[in-house]
Amino acid sequence: MTEKKSKFIVVAGSIMSGLGKGIVTASICKLLAIRDYKVVPIKFDGYLNIDCGTMNPFRHGEVFVLDDGTEVDMDFGTYERFLNINVSGNSSITGGKLFQRIIQKERKGEYLGRDVQFVPHLTDEIKNWVKNVGAETNSDIVLIEVGGTVGDLENGYFLEAMRQLMAEEECMFIQLSYLPSLSEGEQKTKPTQQATRLLQSLGIQPHMIICREQEKLTSEARTKISLYCNVPEKAVVDDPFIETVYELPLVLEKQGLYDIIAEKLKLRKDTDGIEAWRKIVNRVIEPAKKELDIGLIGKYTAVKDAYVSVKEAIVHAAAAIDHKVKITFVESAELEKFDDITHIIDGFDGIVVPGGFGKRGIEGKIKAIKHARESKKPYLGLCLGMQLMVIEYARNVCGLSEANSTEFDKKVLHKVVKILPEKESMLDMGGTLRLGGQDVIIKKDTRAYEAYNSELARERFRHRYEINPEYIQQLEENGLVFSGRAPKGNIMQIAEIMEHPFFMGTQFHPELSSRLESPSPMFLEFMKACAKNKEVE
Repeated sequence: MTEKKSKFIVVAGSIMSGLGKGIVTASICKLLAIRDYKVVPIKFDGYLNIDCGTMNPFRHGEVFVLDDGTEVDMDFGTYERFLNINVSGNSSITGGKLFQRIIQKERKGEYLGRDVQFVPHLTDEIKNWVKNVGAETNSDIVLIEVGGTVGDLENGYFLEAMRQLMAEEECMFIQLSYLPSLSEGEQKTKPTQQATRLLQSLGIQPHMIICREQEKLTSEARTKISLYCNVPEKAVVDDPFIETVYELPLVLEKQGLYDIIAEKLKLRKDTDGIEAWRKIVNRVIEPAKKELDIGLIGKYTAVKDAYVSVKEAIVHAAAAIDHKVKITFVESAELEKFDDITHIIDGFDGIVVPGGFGKRGIEGKIKAIKHARESKKPYLGLCLGMQLMVIEYARNVCGLSEANSTEFDKKVLHKVVKILPEKESMLDMGGTLRLGGQDVIIKKDTRAYEAYNSELARERFRHRYEINPEYIQQLEENGLVFSGRAPKGNIMQIAEIMEHPFFMGTQFHPELSSRLESPSPMFLEFMKACAKNKEVE
């Protein structure tokens, strides 16, 4: 039996970052996957970090955590949400990982006395990596997203490896570019032409150019790009502004993108599965029921990408119950300026407090949690949001006014939240959190059991602090229920108030495993409660 060989598609930016390469890559993956091709995405990031676990959300956006515990770029969340699969940490390549591998091999003497160079040693490492991912996953097609833009020093060696890959394997190169408009309708193609020439000078001729622009791609601009960049007109594709990112596969399908890829890589030409995706997307764009307004109380609200998975999980759950949704970001530090925050958050149909690190804005979040508890407003706390929910309950229901987390006050009287014992002596910051998929044992006859309809769930974690086991009995005696626990040990993983319409916290991050085709059970129950709250009002 002949071993199946993967085919490759490389997606790279050209002019500027922030154009949505991840969404484009995920959309191409989706168009291939619905034709029953097995697809695996890979992302290269040029930074010299091993992973993005220690990066500030203000600078890099959300840190996404895979089931295997790898901390990765937020684009991996997009891949998983589009493909409805778990991606492996092997799909995340960083400059730090590559150079670490090279140095380790050199120290072990694996290069047999050779002087170690970018070419061939580093480029061979890259090629072998992407080929191995395809082979290990038995994938038909490997999609490789190259972070950064053409001309960046930090990804030049990776693009060289992709040039070599194109000569060795069945491979297609797609360039994402931006067309600025100086006046209405006048799209400037010169930056794209220059970027393409820079690619060509590196030995790479793109087979397709996808264009982002402020207005719809004009026929004149398409013709110019085709002429000056040596790309057929049909392979100059429009990537317009759309209402939801999940619509992009449909937009690209309409322009014949899949057929162009199929022609280049000798794939089947069919449309099976696209209508099923269209129906799901239409529930996001044109839901039948009224809009729900959700308040997201965070500390990184100036960078919306810091909470992209939370936002998308809310969208998934809202679409599943056929509701439109509006998400309002509220800076938690601003809430600390007011004694009464009713005028700010009372209009929300539900409140979410997501995860985070550090002391800033904590008391503002606690104010919002107290308001939600007392006003019977649906509340969902994620990771830190659960810890703060327990602190608020300890202070205002159990009478432990000095309750806090040792993350914020190491000398506090009532250490209701404290560091995990096994993390206490660790000095390194990167990769030392409790990370990845873990089992959750769920107590029967609770709201959590109602959500999951099971005594066992698997969710993803990213935390270093936990609810202090010494306070569990006192909290439960005062009405707080810990409905989810770790199978071994005494880690509390879900907390709730039974008599509240919906007041729940999770030590895990349910948003990380939510997909449009399979919304998170926790977010789904939360949104149902928000809809019910809206009806009561």
